[in-house]
Amino acid sequence: MVDGSTSAVVADDSHFMRSVISDILEEGGIEVATQARDGAEAVEAVRTHDPDVVTMDVEMPEMNGIEATERIMAEHPTPVVMLSAHTDENADVTFEALDKGAVDFFTKPGGEVSMEMSRLKDQLVDIVTSVADVDVTGGAAKNGAGGSTATAGTGTVSRKSTSTRSDAASDSTGVHDEREFVDNPTLLIGSSTGGPKMVETVMEELPTAADFRVLIVQHMPEGFTGRFAERIDARSDYEVREARDGARLAGGEAVVAAGDYHMAVKNYRNGRLRVKLNQDPPVNSVRPAVDVTMETAAETIDDPLVGVILTGMGGDGADGIRAIKGVGGHTIAQDEATSAVYGMPKRAVETGCVDDVLPIEGIAGGILDTITTEVTR
Repeated sequence: MVDGSTSAVVADDSHFMRSVISDILEEGGIEVATQARDGAEAVEAVRTHDPDVVTMDVEMPEMNGIEATERIMAEHPTPVVMLSAHTDENADVTFEALDKGAVDFFTKPGGEVSMEMSRLKDQLVDIVTSVADVDVTGGAAKNGAGGSTATAGTGTVSRKSTSTRSDAASDSTGVHDEREFVDNPTLLIGSSTGGPKMVETVMEELPTAADFRVLIVQHMPEGFTGRFAERIDARSDYEVREARDGARLAGGEAVVAAGDYHMAVKNYRNGRLRVKLNQDPPVNSVRPAVDVTMETAAETIDDPLVGVILTGMGGDGADGIRAIKGVGGHTIAQDEATSAVYGMPKRAVETGCVDDVLPIEGIAGGILDTITTEVTR
């Protein structure tokens, strides 16, 4: 760190991209300590320069970004932002890098790269600055804080259970409660920076017996939300898919808002809801926006609503939380200690409309408590 500014290591096998990224960061007030041509150089650069953050290319010779991230997290824990191209293959390895400890990712533009990177420079500076503040030394921010998540490629087989109206759930003392749930609840989850692992953690712990219709809005670009939905589907008992225009949702099912599309709740009848996708202008500078989904849900759904805001930068979701609370729904925000970036949850709490502020490991239980009608032992 130089003169109190944020310092970064820029790792990319392209000299051109290293230069473009370094110029953007330095223009944004971030000191570039050094550049690295591959993963091995990135690991050594982190050891030598002790930066606040690393921007890491996914595909590099000698040692790729996944291996480098794993080494850095094991030897010299430092926040890492992956820089990924818009391809299916890069989406897969980017999520694998998140499993290894990366905090978030930023997608490299296609086409005329220098012009596109210039257009996106404010976003890149914002995410690098935010990620640099994440504590990755032991606790809160990453690797499924407060809950375990399976690593990609473990060969784990997902079991999709049949939805019922009660659930045997164990509490922290190992005592099993027989829960009875209200009918036809809808759960809305919004997140951004550091969110993918947190969303997976919550969904892993959510039984289909609760019979939620789940709408997930994660700030994520086109080409990545489909893979994200597949990951949640493999790790939870819910049937999870990327949202499509006109998609209908019943109990035990979940959709992830598609990248670059707002997801609005179009109608709701007899416990089934339908979503509408649109490319209206960004809201809170993002598309999809959490506010769009939460506000339209509050306007349309007359059965129980639960709104949850997880880690992320910015203020998206605050108006949505206000709308859900306004129609009698229950609202939850992730606490600061377990949030990678306490931006979205903080803004939600500041509305005065959040019922519970919980650590990530308590959120699934908190969600279930909101729809539990009685507990017998």
